Order: sequence, then C-alpha cells, then structure tokens
Amino acid sequence: MLERLKAAVHYNVGCLCQEVAEDQDIQFSKQTIAAISEITFRQCEIFAKDLEMFARHAKRSTINLDDVKLLARRSSSLEKYISQKAEELVLNNLEQKERKKKKSGTTK
Repeated sequence: MLERLKAAVHYNVGCLCQEVAEDQDIQFSKQTIAAISEITFRQCEIFAKDLEMFARHAKRSTINLDDVKLLARRSSSLEKYISQKAEELVLNNLEQKERKKKKSGTTK
C-alpha cells in the first residue's frame, strides 16, 4: 500500500515537472524528480501526523477544516487559498440546501 502511494506521488511529481519543464523550457533529471517525490511524500506524512494530532488535541476523531487551516498557518498564501476554497464550499453547500428546500416545497 505504501509503495503504491509513493509510486502515485512520484508519477504526479513527474507530470508536474514535465509541465513546468515545457512551460519554462528547462529539464529535470530523473534524480531531481525522485528527490522532489521523496521530499513531497515525507512532507505529506508529516502533514498527516500533524492533522491527526490537531484533531486528537481537540478531542475529535475526525480531521476537519479547522485542522487544515491550522496546518497551513505558516504559509500565508496557502492559508489564504484554503480559506478562499472553504468559503466557496460553504456557499456551494448553502446553495444546494436552498435548492433542496425549493424542490421539497414544490412537491408538497
């Protein structure tokens, strides 16, 4: 299972490096892609452990958006992006609830 995750990360990092290489007219060696993949995987492991600990500290068994925001607090651009996406999700959820109310109101 872990090897499949590592392979998936490596594949995606390779795809991203290829996009950057085409866009910036540069090349990435296989060793560079492997190093970026390994660093990315290790950082994701750290993020997962941190998220788990944030939820546990709050006496919850489920990681929620507040935990993710707390994780992103050291990167202002990432925190801003996550907050923006969270607001979009809240608005989408409200719109869906309104549509359901209207549908259920018209069927009665």
